[in-house]
Amino acid sequence: MGKKHLQGVSAAGLIVALGIIYGDIGTSPLYVLNAIVRGRIINERLIIGAISCIIWTLTLQTTVKYVILTLQADNNGEGGIFSLYALVRRQKKWLVIPAMIGGAALLADGVITPPVTVTSAIEGLRLIHNKYIDLSGITTGEIVGIVILIIGFLFFLQQFGTASIGKFFGPIMFFWFAMLAVFGAMNIPQYWAILKSLNPYYAFELLYNYPHGFWLLGAIFLCTTGAEALYSDMGHCGKENIHYTWIFVKTCLILNYLGQGAWLLAQKSGVYVDAPEVQVATNAFFGMMPTWFKLPGIIIATFAAIIASQALISGAFTLIAEALRLNLWPKVKVNYPTEEKGQVYIPGINWLLCFGCIFIVLFFEESSKMEGAYGLAITLCMISTSILFANYLLGKRVNKLWILLYLVVFLVIEFSFLFANLDKFPHGGYVTVLLAGILFYIMYTWFRARKIKNRYVEFVKLEHYIPMIQELSNDKTVAKYATHLVYMTSADNPKEIEHKIVYSVLNRKPKRADIYWFVHVDVLDDPYTCEFMVEHIIPNDIIRVEFRLGFRVEQRISLMLRKVVEDLARNREVNITSRYESLERNNVAGDFQFIVMEKYLSSDNELSIWDKIIMKSYFWLKQVSLSEERGFGLDPSYVQVEKFPLIVSPSSDVPLRRIFPKEKY
Repeated sequence: MGKKHLQGVSAAGLIVALGIIYGDIGTSPLYVLNAIVRGRIINERLIIGAISCIIWTLTLQTTVKYVILTLQADNNGEGGIFSLYALVRRQKKWLVIPAMIGGAALLADGVITPPVTVTSAIEGLRLIHNKYIDLSGITTGEIVGIVILIIGFLFFLQQFGTASIGKFFGPIMFFWFAMLAVFGAMNIPQYWAILKSLNPYYAFELLYNYPHGFWLLGAIFLCTTGAEALYSDMGHCGKENIHYTWIFVKTCLILNYLGQGAWLLAQKSGVYVDAPEVQVATNAFFGMMPTWFKLPGIIIATFAAIIASQALISGAFTLIAEALRLNLWPKVKVNYPTEEKGQVYIPGINWLLCFGCIFIVLFFEESSKMEGAYGLAITLCMISTSILFANYLLGKRVNKLWILLYLVVFLVIEFSFLFANLDKFPHGGYVTVLLAGILFYIMYTWFRARKIKNRYVEFVKLEHYIPMIQELSNDKTVAKYATHLVYMTSADNPKEIEHKIVYSVLNRKPKRADIYWFVHVDVLDDPYTCEFMVEHIIPNDIIRVEFRLGFRVEQRISLMLRKVVEDLARNREVNITSRYESLERNNVAGDFQFIVMEKYLSSDNELSIWDKIIMKSYFWLKQVSLSEERGFGLDPSYVQVEKFPLIVSPSSDVPLRRIFPKEKY
């Protein structure tokens, strides 16, 4: 989908927004009120206060923070915590920490969202009992089996792309939200007093005066867990389309929550919700549907849950792809199953997510137990977004009083949610916190290790070695290594080159070539830039090519360099014909050979315990991740890998003493 298409509001854009953006937040009515009333007596004070908290959470956290404010921080139309970090990372170096915490938390949330949404929908089958169908006796094991089949099939489909499936998402979600609004509005007349929930007084009264009312925030927070997706998926449909669709979505959600509250107070007031059979009977979402519509309602809810899961899976792929470009994640294989912009498939992440989701289903079995683990990690992501966005406002020279007000309001709200969610830690919350911790450690290790080793990368002035390289190129006593010899360089300054490359060319095994190419990749903070610059250091002898690529652009260096060479040859800036006499006479193009320098941790290092752990973890991650040549998209048949030791902290003292023969005895 091109950028021009995303600029304005369109019917297609509105439908796409409904299908992609709101899956997570749109399916929250399946389980939020169930989580709130579980273990409590249903009464007016609890229900009206809880619905009021939900309404004002959606208003302050989702509408004000994300839809109105955070969506303004778009990176060439792209959103998400890593896009936001890319906008502010040059301001303060430490901002990478909240970015990594937020990214890890969002990925951890992606593991539990599919299980909790799909399980909540399938558990509605227990409410089907009439003269034609009676599913009230369906066991937990059978529900787990159905959920695993659905999740497994969903992850299997990822390899084929979601372009065709995505066309159906919008209409289905439109019907879903319309269903939420209709059944919600139909049930409000059962208990008109539920409209008092619109008054924020009842929210404060619940939190401060109701027994253990503050801890209800852990369940109430579930209504806004999908808010981060509004920002993360902005690039798919544009912020204007989100602004307009959110009005419709929020209206439908509030009507449904009001309807659920009215149904509970009219039908189940005074009931103590504790035992599993009571939890089924008090399931307000399915309970307020007419009996004849329950089965179609469960089917529609299941489709909506699948769409919500798909949105989180696609978001995880996008997040990892962005982390790769920002050097915050080990290199992994990235596929582009369709030509549609934004379509990314990462096989390793796909199956890790799949196994993670299946583990969550088998471990918790019931949605009520999954809710205990849900929401704790995503609060960390929201806090991280607040910190990064405040720095974005600083960069835009917004009045510091407004920035302070923003931080005070939203950090108070989000830390309140965090503390309330900590109550979930022993009840399953530790699972997502542990997972987020592992993901953060991977990001931190990759980032920190690169910083450590980059301090010891030795750059030299290229001009000092140009005469020697030219002399080698003309020395026919040295066997020719290749017509075109290509090195990947990390030197940002075109006048510099890594000493290891000079050593590889001149010392290790002299590599004579007709033309030496030094290729540098500069990953930019914007998403889709794809351009190059050429510097003829010595015409037809030494050429530097710099690719300037957005952080979402696939690095296919072999293909890109071929295009550059064709352009230079067409403009007669370089002679690519082979210099072997027989081949030159027949105008045969010369061969290209890539040299990739692969590091290993030398034993000649004296590191602190922490740095040693980081570096060992880094090299272990390198072993299980994509190789350098595949990471750059190089054709393996034209690549030679050279290993060299990485000495980041050389040993200073070696207890070695010379002895003479007469001392031997």
